[in-house]
Amino acid sequence: MSDETLTLGVLPLGRPTFDVAFAEEMLDGMMADLQSTGHRLVGPGRLLMDTASTESAMVEIAAAKPDRIVILQVTFTDAAMTCRIADAFDQPLSIWAVPEPRLGGRLRLNAFCGLNLASHALGLRGRLFSWRYAPPHTLGIDALLAETPMVVPLVPEAPEADPVSGKALLAALAGKNIARIGAHPDGFDTCVYDNAKLSALTGINVTGFELSELFSRARAAPVSAARALQAAVGNHLSGMEQLDQGELDRSLRLKLALEGMKTDGGFDAFAIRCWPETFTEYGGAVCGPASMLGEDRVPCACEADVYGAATQLLLQAASDRPVFLVDLVDMDADDNTGVVWHCGQAPISMADPDVVARATIHTNRKMPLLFEFPLKPGPVTFVRLSQARGLQSLVIARGEMLKREMAFTGTSGVVRFERPAQEMLTRVIDSGLEHHMALAYGDHAAALESFAAAAGLPVMHL
Repeated sequence: MSDETLTLGVLPLGRPTFDVAFAEEMLDGMMADLQSTGHRLVGPGRLLMDTASTESAMVEIAAAKPDRIVILQVTFTDAAMTCRIADAFDQPLSIWAVPEPRLGGRLRLNAFCGLNLASHALGLRGRLFSWRYAPPHTLGIDALLAETPMVVPLVPEAPEADPVSGKALLAALAGKNIARIGAHPDGFDTCVYDNAKLSALTGINVTGFELSELFSRARAAPVSAARALQAAVGNHLSGMEQLDQGELDRSLRLKLALEGMKTDGGFDAFAIRCWPETFTEYGGAVCGPASMLGEDRVPCACEADVYGAATQLLLQAASDRPVFLVDLVDMDADDNTGVVWHCGQAPISMADPDVVARATIHTNRKMPLLFEFPLKPGPVTFVRLSQARGLQSLVIARGEMLKREMAFTGTSGVVRFERPAQEMLTRVIDSGLEHHMALAYGDHAAALESFAAAAGLPVMHL
C-alpha cells in the first residue's frame, strides 16, 4: 500500500435480530482501528440495519469520491446490499468480518456467514476484493487496504478417480424428487438454482410449492397424531415441558405435513424457505422437524437451497448415513479449528452420546422446536454440489470432529480440517463457496471423487 492518505468509504452492515449492543462494541473497535491508519474515513460510522439507511450512506460516500470502499460485516447479513454496493462503486472493495467467542450461547453476530455469502455473490459477478476475518485491535489491518485484491479464485480440477463406482451413485440420484417449498430469501445467491441444469447433471426432479401448502397441511394434521409425535420426541429430548406448548404443537405439525407431502408426492428430500414466514406467519420452527426427517433419511435443506438438498441426497447415498446441512460459522487459526453449525436440525444420531440432547427455541425468533447438542467426535466428510463463480463443480473437504463443549446454541461441532485452519479459511473465501455444505460421518472422499468423474464434474478440495 502506498503512503498516500486515502479516502475510505466505510459501510458497517448489521441486522437487529442479532446482539446489537455487542455489534456496536465491535464496530467501535473496528472504526478505531481504521482511524489509526491515518486515512480519511467517510460514512455514517453507525450500524446500517436496512436498505434505506445503507443507500443513504452510499450517496454520502459517493459524494466524497472515495478511493476504496470498506464493508464492515459486523453481523450476518444476506448479500443483497453487498452486491448493490459493489455495483455502485468501481473502487477497490474490502470486507472485514469479526469473529465471536465460542461460549456455548447464541451466535451473537454470525458475521462469518455474511462474509461467506458475500464471497459467493461477488464471485458470481467476477468482482475481486480484499477481506479480513479478525477481531478489532489485532495486527493485519494493512492487508485489508492493500492495492491488490486478496482473493485469488480457485480453479476446480478434473477428477483423477475411476468413474466406474461413481456411476452407481449417479444412478442412485437419477429419478429422485425434491420438493421446493417457498422461494429462497433475497440476497441468498447461494440458493439460486436452474432446474434444467440440475436435472441434466443428476437426473433429480424438483417440484415447487408455496409455503401456504405446507402451513395448510400442518394446521389440518390430526390432534392425535401431533400428540403422539410429541410423546415420541420427548423420549429423546429433555426440556420439552419448558417450551410454549402451542408453538411446540405447531412446530411438530410441520413434520406431519412434510411426511404427508412425501407420501403424496413421492419426495425424497425437501428444500424449505424456513424463515421468516414459518415464524412470522405460521408460528413455529421447522428446524426440529428437519432434524427428525434427516434422521429418517429424508434430508431437508434450509432457505429453499435446492442444490443443498441435492448435495444431501448425494452424500447420503455415498455414506449410507444421515446427513446434516451445515453453515461454517467460525475459523480459529490459533486453535486450528472451525465450527460448523445450524440452528438446531442435526440428526439426533450425530449427538455426542455423553451429552443429553435438549429441546430449545430459535435464538433469534424465540420459537420451538429446535434440537440442541454438540456433535459427536469422529472423522467427517463435507461436500457441496457447487455453482461457485458460475461453474458447476464438486467441493470436498475432510476433517475430524473433536470432543468439545458446545460452541454455540443449536447443533454445532468443532472440527479440525485436513488443512490448517488459516489455509482452509483462505480457500473457502477464494473459492466463493456456498454457505451450506453437507456433512456425514466417515471418509467418503473417494466415492465422491468417483461420482464427480462419472458426472463429468471438476473437483475442488478445500
